[in-house]
Amino acid sequence: MRMDQQDESSNVEDARNSSGFQFRPAHGIGLGTIAIALIAGWLFGINPLQILGVLSSVQSSAPSAPTAPLSAPPADDAQAKFVSQILRSTEVVWDRSFQEMGRTYEYPKLTLFRDSYPTGCGQGERAAGPFYCPNDRHIYLDLSFFDLMTRQLGAPGQFAHAYVVAHEVGHHVQNLLGILDTRGGNRSGASGQSVRTELQADCFAGVWANRSQQERGWRLEPGDIETALNAASQIGDDTLQRRSSGTIVPESFTHGTSAQRVSWFKRGFESGRIDRCDTFAADTL
Repeated sequence: MRMDQQDESSNVEDARNSSGFQFRPAHGIGLGTIAIALIAGWLFGINPLQILGVLSSVQSSAPSAPTAPLSAPPADDAQAKFVSQILRSTEVVWDRSFQEMGRTYEYPKLTLFRDSYPTGCGQGERAAGPFYCPNDRHIYLDLSFFDLMTRQLGAPGQFAHAYVVAHEVGHHVQNLLGILDTRGGNRSGASGQSVRTELQADCFAGVWANRSQQERGWRLEPGDIETALNAASQIGDDTLQRRSSGTIVPESFTHGTSAQRVSWFKRGFESGRIDRCDTFAADTL
């Protein structure tokens, strides 16, 4: 997939030269929370799912965002430009989708940071990867996560990276629709609320991929879908558990299995319809 000559979003903020460290953990929601679990599991022998159980939950905390206004990324920053183009494509897609539902889509902000940054959900850390904070409706991304995807997750390429942004925007869509933290039942477990929330965000990312081709005029290239699905499969709960201990424990799942993540992304991509993404009503995930 090539995003050359595409419009850019005006909602990307560059905090990579800002500081503001505070000793408060971030409690955002999203695909990127697995990064710290991967690093701990591979480097220190810690079960990644033990860490995921903590990082995946959304907890309220007092906003800690800095008061100084942030500027847009430099015009010659290729990675930041790519992220801005992807964010703009999500804005166009979800604008139209919300209009079809008789609603108004509110654009999220996407903040680029380096190493550590205070957010409305606590302190954002590079090791936790990209995440969405429902408290301030921001997506937070350290671009080094894309390097981790390429080197250790076997998910290189533009579309795999675009999938990450689209997944986090999917959590924003859930927030606007009142889905986050409104469903009953257990948060963890193979069919718990956390798994259903993550799988729905994967499905929403698939909806974006389908509709963005029509809205933005770009096209998928051979291998694009495979790299995105490989990214999804590499961060399934079963894959993480198999890597860390060789044993799969469905009761501790927070993000869904690799097959489930691939399946729900494909469901959104093949249909292009948000109503096909109701993981909470599904008897079988």
